[in-house]
Amino acid sequence: MQYFPELPNQVPHRGTTFSRALFKKMFLAQGWSIEGELPNLAKAVAIIAPHTSNIDAWYGFLAIGGLGIKITVLGKDSLFKPPFQPLLKWAGLIPVTRDRINGLTEQVVHFIEQQDQIWIGMAPEGTRKKAEKIKSGFYQIALKAHIPIVIFAFDFDQKKIHSLGLFHPTGHYEQDLDQIMQRFAGKVSAHTPNWLSLPLQNLVKKR
Repeated sequence: MQYFPELPNQVPHRGTTFSRALFKKMFLAQGWSIEGELPNLAKAVAIIAPHTSNIDAWYGFLAIGGLGIKITVLGKDSLFKPPFQPLLKWAGLIPVTRDRINGLTEQVVHFIEQQDQIWIGMAPEGTRKKAEKIKSGFYQIALKAHIPIVIFAFDFDQKKIHSLGLFHPTGHYEQDLDQIMQRFAGKVSAHTPNWLSLPLQNLVKKR
């Protein structure tokens, strides 16, 4: 039986009753479902893996639209020029300057601190192709903003997005990353297995 959770009240919302119903119908019509509940948090860093194809973004887009959740993502500041600036802001992008040494994290944390509700969405692998390691940006943002990490996994074999709960960073990165990655064990399968990141290969769902 397909399942699709309700969005808790503290999580940042967007869309209308009509748009949520439409996206939910499109998501479920393709045989997909969401397993697990979403934590009721006003602020979080939301991560999802694996990322091996552009089709990941399609299913993620449908799920986000169906839930009615507002996810904020990072974009190069050079993109925020007329006539695209209003559209990018509406889509949930925030401008960041990536060429500042150690500055990106501080920019995002400052932006988070100014909001009452915000979920920052990030793909920890950082690329569709076979990543050798997980990038630490999502962790550093959560740590310095004093907000939890909410973990999601794509499971293409079962056509599910798993909600894997939240994690509070302690500042001990290697130990914390190991615990975060273990959440994916048996819950993850990729659209393009040959591009699955090395850290996730041993955690892939067994057929």
